[in-house]
Amino acid sequence: MNARQAAAAEAETAVEALLGNLDLDSVEIDNPRELRRIGLALREIDAAETELRTAVHAARAAGYSWTDIGMTLGTTRQAAQARFRIAPTA
Repeated sequence: MNARQAAAAEAETAVEALLGNLDLDSVEIDNPRELRRIGLALREIDAAETELRTAVHAARAAGYSWTDIGMTLGTTRQAAQARFRIAPTA
């Protein structure tokens, strides 16, 4: 199992736990499949954001400019830098 599969399995377990806490008596739901899909989609967004951030940092480490990265993201270099730069530690 690779890291992505492990993360997906972990996300599914987390969604199942959330659904286990869902009070089905308070809502009219026969099958919470749609809610499960929402939860899984949210976890996929989080995983994609993490991968995007990792890819941007790898591109910077490889010597690509913020202009190159911004162009790839379809934004300006300033917007890319503001979103992805690592804040200096004090």
